[in-house]
Amino acid sequence: MASAGIVNIRRDVDDKFYRYRMPLLLTKIEGKGNGIKTVVPNMADVARALSRPPTYPTKFFGCELGAQTSSDDKNERYIVNGAHDASRLRELLDVFIDKFVLCRSCKNPETDLIILKSGRNEDIVRDCKACGERTDVDMKHKLVTFILKNPPKNPKKSKKGGKGETNGNGGGVHASAPSVPGDEHSGSGGDSDDELTKKIKAEAAELTTETKLGAQDWSADTSPEAVKARVKALESQVGGLSLTPAGGLGDDEGSDDDVNSPYAQFGRWVEENKGEAGVSAVQIYQKAQEFGVEKKHKTVLVLVQALFTEDVVKEINIYKALLAKMITSEKHQKALLGGIERLVGLTHPELIPSVPKILMALYQIDVLEEDVVTQWGTHVSKKYVDKETSKKVRKASEPFLKWLEDADDDESE
Repeated sequence: MASAGIVNIRRDVDDKFYRYRMPLLLTKIEGKGNGIKTVVPNMADVARALSRPPTYPTKFFGCELGAQTSSDDKNERYIVNGAHDASRLRELLDVFIDKFVLCRSCKNPETDLIILKSGRNEDIVRDCKACGERTDVDMKHKLVTFILKNPPKNPKKSKKGGKGETNGNGGGVHASAPSVPGDEHSGSGGDSDDELTKKIKAEAAELTTETKLGAQDWSADTSPEAVKARVKALESQVGGLSLTPAGGLGDDEGSDDDVNSPYAQFGRWVEENKGEAGVSAVQIYQKAQEFGVEKKHKTVLVLVQALFTEDVVKEINIYKALLAKMITSEKHQKALLGGIERLVGLTHPELIPSVPKILMALYQIDVLEEDVVTQWGTHVSKKYVDKETSKKVRKASEPFLKWLEDADDDESE
Protein backbone atom coordinates (compact mmCIF):
# COMPACT_ATOMS: atom_id res chain seq x y z
CA MET A 1 0.00 0.00 0.00
CA ALA A 2 1.29 3.45 -0.81
CA SER A 3 2.16 5.57 2.18
CA ALA A 4 -0.23 8.37 3.04
CA GLY A 5 0.32 11.62 4.87
CA ILE A 6 -1.54 12.47 8.05
CA VAL A 7 -4.14 15.26 8.07
CA ASN A 8 -6.60 16.71 10.56
CA ILE A 9 -9.96 14.98 10.58
CA ARG A 10 -11.41 18.47 10.27
CA ARG A 11 -9.42 19.73 7.32
CA ASP A 12 -10.76 23.24 7.91
CA VAL A 13 -8.68 23.35 11.12
CA ASP A 14 -5.12 24.49 10.39
CA ASP A 15 -3.77 23.82 13.89
CA LYS A 16 -0.87 21.38 13.53
CA PHE A 17 -1.39 20.31 17.16
CA TYR A 18 -5.03 19.31 16.52
CA ARG A 19 -5.35 15.97 18.30
CA TYR A 20 -7.81 14.25 15.93
CA ARG A 21 -5.89 13.01 12.87
CA MET A 22 -6.42 10.56 10.03
CA PRO A 23 -4.48 9.25 7.01
CA LEU A 24 -4.89 11.27 3.82
CA LEU A 25 -7.33 9.43 1.57
CA LEU A 26 -5.59 7.69 -1.36
CA THR A 27 -7.07 6.51 -4.64
CA LYS A 28 -5.97 4.19 -7.42
CA ILE A 29 -7.62 3.88 -10.84
CA GLU A 30 -7.91 0.35 -12.20
CA GLY A 31 -9.38 -1.11 -15.39
CA LYS A 32 -10.42 0.45 -18.67
CA GLY A 33 -13.58 1.38 -20.54
CA ASN A 34 -16.79 0.24 -18.87
CA GLY A 35 -14.79 -1.70 -16.30
CA ILE A 36 -12.88 1.29 -14.93
CA LYS A 37 -13.04 1.68 -11.17
CA THR A 38 -11.52 3.68 -8.30
CA VAL A 39 -9.94 1.70 -5.47
CA VAL A 40 -9.41 3.35 -2.07
CA PRO A 41 -6.43 1.37 -0.73
CA ASN A 42 -6.35 2.94 2.73
CA MET A 43 -10.08 3.22 3.38
CA ALA A 44 -9.84 0.84 6.35
CA ASP A 45 -7.23 3.06 8.03
CA VAL A 46 -9.22 6.23 7.39
CA ALA A 47 -12.42 4.65 8.73
CA ARG A 48 -10.60 3.37 11.79
CA ALA A 49 -9.47 6.91 12.58
CA LEU A 50 -13.09 8.05 12.29
CA SER A 51 -14.44 5.13 14.38
CA ARG A 52 -16.79 4.19 11.57
CA PRO A 53 -17.09 0.99 9.50
CA PRO A 54 -15.22 1.47 6.17
CA THR A 55 -18.37 0.47 4.31
CA TYR A 56 -20.07 3.70 5.45
CA PRO A 57 -17.83 6.26 3.71
CA THR A 58 -17.49 3.92 0.72
CA LYS A 59 -21.26 3.72 0.35
CA PHE A 60 -21.50 7.48 0.95
CA PHE A 61 -19.22 8.07 -2.04
CA GLY A 62 -21.51 5.89 -4.15
CA CYS A 63 -24.61 7.78 -2.99
CA GLU A 64 -23.07 11.17 -3.75
CA LEU A 65 -21.54 10.15 -7.11
CA GLY A 66 -24.41 7.96 -8.29
CA ALA A 67 -22.01 5.05 -8.66
CA GLN A 68 -22.01 1.42 -7.64
CA THR A 69 -19.67 0.43 -4.81
CA SER A 70 -18.25 -2.82 -3.51
CA SER A 71 -16.65 -3.65 -0.18
CA ASP A 72 -14.50 -6.61 0.84
CA ASP A 73 -13.88 -6.28 4.56
CA LYS A 74 -11.80 -9.46 4.75
CA ASN A 75 -9.23 -8.16 2.26
CA GLU A 76 -9.82 -4.47 3.08
CA ARG A 77 -10.62 -3.64 -0.53
CA TYR A 78 -13.11 -0.83 -1.16
CA ILE A 79 -14.14 0.20 -4.68
CA VAL A 80 -16.22 2.94 -6.29
CA ASN A 81 -17.13 2.27 -9.94
CA GLY A 82 -15.90 4.87 -12.40
CA ALA A 83 -12.83 7.09 -12.45
CA HIS A 84 -12.75 9.61 -9.60
CA ASP A 85 -9.74 11.69 -8.62
CA ALA A 86 -8.49 11.80 -5.06
CA SER A 87 -9.33 15.47 -4.49
CA ARG A 88 -13.02 14.85 -5.28
CA LEU A 89 -13.25 11.89 -2.91
CA ARG A 90 -11.47 13.85 -0.19
CA GLU A 91 -14.05 16.63 -0.51
CA LEU A 92 -16.83 14.05 -0.21
CA LEU A 93 -15.10 12.54 2.81
CA ASP A 94 -15.21 15.97 4.45
CA VAL A 95 -18.96 16.05 3.81
CA PHE A 96 -19.34 12.54 5.28
CA ILE A 97 -17.40 13.59 8.37
CA ASP A 98 -19.60 16.65 8.82
CA LYS A 99 -22.84 14.71 8.39
CA PHE A 100 -22.07 11.43 10.16
CA VAL A 101 -19.05 11.93 12.45
CA LEU A 102 -18.73 15.43 13.92
CA CYS A 103 -20.90 16.39 16.88
CA ARG A 104 -23.25 19.10 15.67
CA SER A 105 -22.92 20.87 19.01
CA CYS A 106 -19.15 20.99 19.65
CA LYS A 107 -17.78 19.79 16.27
CA ASN A 108 -15.74 17.09 18.01
CA PRO A 109 -15.25 13.84 16.03
CA GLU A 110 -15.25 11.66 19.14
CA THR A 111 -18.75 10.30 18.57
CA ASP A 112 -20.57 6.99 18.25
CA LEU A 113 -23.46 6.32 15.88
CA ILE A 114 -26.42 4.94 17.81
CA ILE A 115 -29.68 3.63 16.37
CA LEU A 116 -32.70 4.42 18.53
CA LYS A 117 -35.97 2.59 17.95
CA SER A 118 -39.36 3.89 19.00
CA GLY A 119 -42.24 1.77 17.77
CA ARG A 120 -41.77 1.46 14.02
CA ASN A 121 -39.56 4.52 13.80
CA GLU A 122 -35.77 4.35 13.82
CA ASP A 123 -33.46 7.32 14.33
CA ILE A 124 -29.70 7.60 14.09
CA VAL A 125 -27.91 9.94 16.49
CA ARG A 126 -24.30 10.93 17.09
CA ASP A 127 -23.44 10.36 20.74
CA CYS A 128 -20.62 12.76 21.63
CA LYS A 129 -18.10 11.54 24.20
CA ALA A 130 -16.69 15.04 24.59
CA CYS A 131 -19.70 17.23 25.43
CA GLY A 132 -22.30 14.53 26.10
CA GLU A 133 -24.76 15.89 23.52
CA ARG A 134 -26.75 13.67 21.18
CA THR A 135 -27.41 15.13 17.76
CA ASP A 136 -29.43 13.72 14.88
CA VAL A 137 -28.04 12.90 11.47
CA ASP A 138 -29.80 13.82 8.22
CA MET A 139 -32.38 11.02 8.09
CA LYS A 140 -33.22 11.92 4.46
CA HIS A 141 -29.79 10.99 3.18
CA LYS A 142 -29.56 7.76 1.17
CA LEU A 143 -26.80 6.43 3.40
CA VAL A 144 -29.24 6.25 6.33
CA THR A 145 -31.03 3.26 4.76
CA PHE A 146 -27.71 1.45 4.42
CA ILE A 147 -26.75 2.18 8.04
CA LEU A 148 -30.10 0.92 9.34
CA LYS A 149 -29.62 -2.31 7.39
CA ASN A 150 -26.00 -2.58 8.50
CA PRO A 151 -25.90 -1.14 12.04
CA PRO A 152 -22.54 -0.26 13.58
CA LYS A 153 -20.96 -2.95 15.69
CA ASN A 154 -20.24 -1.55 19.13
CA PRO A 155 -17.89 -3.90 21.00
CA LYS A 156 -19.10 -2.57 24.35
CA LYS A 157 -22.64 -3.63 23.57
CA SER A 158 -22.06 -6.89 21.71
CA LYS A 159 -21.35 -8.73 24.98
CA LYS A 160 -24.87 -8.18 26.18
CA GLY A 161 -26.45 -10.86 24.09
CA GLY A 162 -26.57 -9.63 20.50
CA LYS A 163 -28.91 -6.68 20.29
CA GLY A 164 -30.84 -5.78 17.19
CA GLU A 165 -29.99 -2.12 17.62
CA THR A 166 -27.20 -0.34 19.40
CA ASN A 167 -28.48 1.75 22.21
CA GLY A 168 -26.90 4.59 24.12
CA ASN A 169 -28.35 6.35 27.13
CA GLY A 170 -31.33 7.49 25.17
CA GLY A 171 -33.26 4.27 25.39
CA GLY A 172 -33.10 2.42 22.08
CA VAL A 173 -34.77 -0.99 21.90
CA HIS A 174 -32.85 -4.24 22.38
CA ALA A 175 -33.72 -7.21 20.23
CA SER A 176 -32.75 -9.54 23.04
CA ALA A 177 -30.68 -9.18 26.16
CA PRO A 178 -29.81 -11.74 28.83
CA SER A 179 -31.41 -11.35 32.18
CA VAL A 180 -29.56 -9.72 35.05
CA PRO A 181 -28.09 -12.53 37.13
CA GLY A 182 -30.53 -13.40 39.89
CA ASP A 183 -33.21 -10.95 38.73
CA GLU A 184 -36.30 -12.50 37.26
CA HIS A 185 -37.71 -9.06 36.45
CA SER A 186 -35.09 -8.05 33.94
CA GLY A 187 -36.78 -9.50 30.92
CA SER A 188 -37.14 -12.78 29.05
CA GLY A 189 -34.63 -15.51 29.68
CA GLY A 190 -34.88 -15.24 33.46
CA ASP A 191 -35.26 -19.03 33.81
CA SER A 192 -32.08 -19.98 31.95
CA ASP A 193 -28.75 -18.44 32.92
CA ASP A 194 -25.86 -18.65 30.47
CA GLU A 195 -22.39 -19.63 31.59
CA LEU A 196 -21.27 -16.06 32.25
CA THR A 197 -24.17 -15.20 34.53
CA LYS A 198 -23.76 -18.52 36.38
CA LYS A 199 -20.13 -17.65 36.93
CA ILE A 200 -21.06 -14.25 38.35
CA LYS A 201 -23.58 -15.87 40.67
CA ALA A 202 -21.05 -18.40 41.94
CA GLU A 203 -18.32 -15.84 42.54
CA ALA A 204 -20.76 -13.42 44.17
CA ALA A 205 -21.88 -16.19 46.54
CA GLU A 206 -18.28 -16.74 47.61
CA LEU A 207 -18.06 -13.08 48.57
CA THR A 208 -21.03 -13.25 50.94
CA THR A 209 -19.24 -14.13 54.15
CA GLU A 210 -16.08 -12.25 53.26
CA THR A 211 -17.55 -8.86 52.45
CA LYS A 212 -20.89 -8.72 54.20
CA LEU A 213 -20.98 -6.16 57.01
CA GLY A 214 -23.09 -6.22 60.14
CA ALA A 215 -26.45 -6.18 58.41
CA GLN A 216 -28.22 -6.66 61.73
CA ASP A 217 -27.39 -3.04 62.55
CA TRP A 218 -28.88 -1.75 59.30
CA SER A 219 -32.35 -3.24 59.23
CA ALA A 220 -34.69 -1.63 56.73
CA ASP A 221 -37.09 0.13 59.08
CA THR A 222 -39.94 1.80 57.17
CA SER A 223 -41.46 3.64 60.10
CA PRO A 224 -41.92 7.44 59.73
CA GLU A 225 -39.14 8.00 62.28
CA ALA A 226 -36.74 5.82 60.30
CA VAL A 227 -37.63 7.55 57.02
CA LYS A 228 -36.96 10.94 58.62
CA ALA A 229 -33.63 9.66 59.94
CA ARG A 230 -32.59 8.50 56.48
CA VAL A 231 -33.66 11.83 55.00
CA LYS A 232 -31.57 13.62 57.60
CA ALA A 233 -28.57 11.40 56.81
CA LEU A 234 -29.06 12.07 53.11
CA GLU A 235 -29.15 15.81 53.77
CA SER A 236 -25.87 15.66 55.67
CA GLN A 237 -24.26 13.64 52.88
CA VAL A 238 -25.46 16.11 50.27
CA GLY A 239 -24.33 19.05 52.37
CA GLY A 240 -20.85 17.60 52.74
CA LEU A 241 -20.11 17.36 49.03
CA SER A 242 -17.96 19.87 47.19
CA LEU A 243 -19.84 21.85 44.58
CA THR A 244 -16.72 23.26 42.99
CA PRO A 245 -15.77 22.23 39.44
CA ALA A 246 -12.67 20.54 40.83
CA GLY A 247 -14.93 18.10 42.64
CA GLY A 248 -16.37 16.95 39.36
CA LEU A 249 -19.94 17.43 40.52
CA GLY A 250 -20.48 21.15 40.74
CA ASP A 251 -21.30 23.79 38.19
CA ASP A 252 -23.25 26.90 38.91
CA GLU A 253 -24.74 26.31 42.36
CA GLY A 254 -22.15 28.53 44.10
CA SER A 255 -22.25 28.32 47.89
CA ASP A 256 -25.76 26.88 48.08
CA ASP A 257 -24.36 23.76 49.73
CA ASP A 258 -26.67 23.02 52.67
CA VAL A 259 -29.83 21.19 53.67
CA ASN A 260 -31.93 23.76 51.82
CA SER A 261 -30.07 23.36 48.54
CA PRO A 262 -32.10 22.18 45.51
CA TYR A 263 -30.39 18.78 45.74
CA ALA A 264 -31.36 18.24 49.38
CA GLN A 265 -34.94 19.33 48.70
CA PHE A 266 -35.13 17.03 45.68
CA GLY A 267 -33.74 14.12 47.70
CA ARG A 268 -36.23 14.69 50.52
CA TRP A 269 -39.11 14.81 48.06
CA VAL A 270 -38.10 11.49 46.45
CA GLU A 271 -37.52 9.82 49.82
CA GLU A 272 -40.88 10.96 51.21
CA ASN A 273 -42.95 10.24 48.10
CA LYS A 274 -41.66 6.91 46.83
CA GLY A 275 -43.78 5.01 49.43
CA GLU A 276 -45.56 1.75 48.75
CA ALA A 277 -47.47 3.06 45.72
CA GLY A 278 -44.24 4.34 44.22
CA VAL A 279 -43.59 7.53 42.32
CA SER A 280 -43.43 7.54 38.53
CA ALA A 281 -40.32 8.32 36.51
CA VAL A 282 -42.13 11.25 34.91
CA GLN A 283 -43.01 12.75 38.30
CA ILE A 284 -39.42 12.46 39.49
CA TYR A 285 -38.02 14.10 36.36
CA GLN A 286 -40.60 16.89 36.54
CA LYS A 287 -39.69 17.52 40.18
CA ALA A 288 -35.99 17.70 39.22
CA GLN A 289 -36.96 20.25 36.56
CA GLU A 290 -38.81 22.30 39.16
CA PHE A 291 -35.61 22.49 41.20
CA GLY A 292 -33.58 23.19 38.07
CA VAL A 293 -31.24 20.23 38.61
CA GLU A 294 -32.44 17.71 36.02
CA LYS A 295 -29.16 17.94 34.04
CA LYS A 296 -26.74 18.10 36.98
CA HIS A 297 -24.35 15.27 37.81
CA LYS A 298 -24.99 15.61 41.51
CA THR A 299 -28.71 14.98 40.98
CA VAL A 300 -27.89 11.40 39.94
CA LEU A 301 -25.89 10.89 43.15
CA VAL A 302 -28.82 12.10 45.26
CA LEU A 303 -31.42 10.20 43.23
CA VAL A 304 -29.72 6.83 43.68
CA GLN A 305 -29.58 7.21 47.46
CA ALA A 306 -33.12 8.56 47.83
CA LEU A 307 -34.95 6.32 45.34
CA PHE A 308 -33.41 2.86 45.57
CA THR A 309 -33.94 0.32 48.35
CA GLU A 310 -32.79 -3.23 49.03
CA ASP A 311 -34.70 -4.17 45.83
CA VAL A 312 -32.38 -1.99 43.78
CA VAL A 313 -31.88 -4.52 40.95
CA LYS A 314 -35.61 -4.70 40.29
CA GLU A 315 -35.98 -0.95 40.73
CA ILE A 316 -33.27 -0.22 38.15
CA ASN A 317 -35.39 -2.00 35.58
CA ILE A 318 -38.49 -0.09 36.68
CA TYR A 319 -36.79 3.31 36.45
CA LYS A 320 -34.53 2.59 33.48
CA ALA A 321 -36.16 5.28 31.31
CA LEU A 322 -35.54 7.88 34.01
CA LEU A 323 -31.91 6.83 34.38
CA ALA A 324 -31.39 6.92 30.62
CA LYS A 325 -32.84 10.44 30.53
CA MET A 326 -30.68 11.80 33.35
CA ILE A 327 -27.36 10.02 32.76
CA THR A 328 -25.88 11.59 29.65
CA SER A 329 -22.12 11.81 30.19
CA GLU A 330 -19.14 10.18 31.88
CA LYS A 331 -19.50 12.53 34.86
CA HIS A 332 -23.11 11.42 35.31
CA GLN A 333 -21.93 7.78 35.26
CA LYS A 334 -19.30 8.47 37.93
CA ALA A 335 -21.96 10.13 40.09
CA LEU A 336 -24.16 7.07 39.53
CA LEU A 337 -21.39 4.78 40.78
CA GLY A 338 -20.82 7.10 43.73
CA GLY A 339 -24.50 6.81 44.63
CA ILE A 340 -24.31 3.02 44.39
CA GLU A 341 -21.26 3.05 46.68
CA ARG A 342 -23.21 4.96 49.32
CA LEU A 343 -26.33 2.88 48.85
CA VAL A 344 -24.63 -0.49 49.37
CA GLY A 345 -21.77 0.70 51.55
CA LEU A 346 -23.67 2.87 54.03
CA THR A 347 -27.44 2.43 53.76
CA HIS A 348 -27.77 -1.24 52.77
CA PRO A 349 -24.43 -3.02 53.39
CA GLU A 350 -26.25 -6.33 53.16
CA LEU A 351 -26.34 -5.61 49.41
CA ILE A 352 -22.54 -5.63 48.99
CA PRO A 353 -22.54 -9.25 47.71
CA SER A 354 -25.13 -8.13 45.11
CA VAL A 355 -22.87 -5.45 43.59
CA PRO A 356 -22.20 -7.60 40.45
CA LYS A 357 -25.95 -7.90 39.83
CA ILE A 358 -26.45 -4.17 40.35
CA LEU A 359 -23.65 -3.29 37.93
CA MET A 360 -24.95 -5.80 35.40
CA ALA A 361 -28.45 -4.28 35.63
CA LEU A 362 -27.06 -0.78 34.97
CA TYR A 363 -24.84 -2.08 32.17
CA GLN A 364 -27.75 -3.86 30.50
CA ILE A 365 -29.83 -0.68 30.29
CA ASP A 366 -26.87 1.20 28.78
CA VAL A 367 -26.36 3.85 31.45
CA LEU A 368 -22.96 2.46 32.42
CA GLU A 369 -20.08 2.08 29.98
CA GLU A 370 -17.34 -0.52 30.21
CA ASP A 371 -14.43 1.95 30.35
CA VAL A 372 -16.04 3.96 33.14
CA VAL A 373 -16.94 1.02 35.37
CA THR A 374 -13.54 -0.64 34.81
CA GLN A 375 -11.73 2.54 35.83
CA TRP A 376 -13.98 2.87 38.88
CA GLY A 377 -13.57 -0.77 39.90
CA THR A 378 -9.77 -0.66 39.86
CA HIS A 379 -9.25 2.61 41.77
CA VAL A 380 -10.24 2.89 45.42
CA SER A 381 -11.54 6.36 46.27
CA LYS A 382 -12.56 8.24 49.43
CA LYS A 383 -14.73 10.67 47.48
CA TYR A 384 -18.09 9.18 48.49
CA VAL A 385 -17.38 6.72 51.31
CA ASP A 386 -14.49 5.87 53.61
CA LYS A 387 -11.56 3.96 52.17
CA GLU A 388 -12.40 0.61 53.77
CA THR A 389 -15.98 0.68 52.50
CA SER A 390 -14.74 1.70 49.06
CA LYS A 391 -12.43 -1.33 49.05
CA LYS A 392 -15.24 -3.70 50.05
CA VAL A 393 -17.59 -2.41 47.35
CA ARG A 394 -14.91 -2.71 44.67
CA LYS A 395 -13.88 -6.14 45.90
CA ALA A 396 -17.50 -7.26 45.50
CA SER A 397 -17.54 -5.91 41.92
CA GLU A 398 -14.70 -8.20 40.81
CA PRO A 399 -16.92 -10.94 39.27
CA PHE A 400 -18.59 -8.37 37.01
CA LEU A 401 -15.26 -6.78 36.02
CA LYS A 402 -13.84 -10.26 35.32
CA TRP A 403 -16.84 -10.99 33.12
CA LEU A 404 -16.17 -7.84 31.11
CA GLU A 405 -12.51 -8.79 30.73
CA ASP A 406 -13.32 -12.33 29.63
CA ALA A 407 -15.85 -11.08 27.10
CA ASP A 408 -13.20 -8.73 25.66
CA ASP A 409 -10.76 -11.64 25.36
CA ASP A 410 -13.37 -13.76 23.60
CA GLU A 411 -14.02 -10.99 21.07
CA SER A 412 -10.29 -10.54 20.44
CA GLU A 413 -9.92 -14.24 19.73
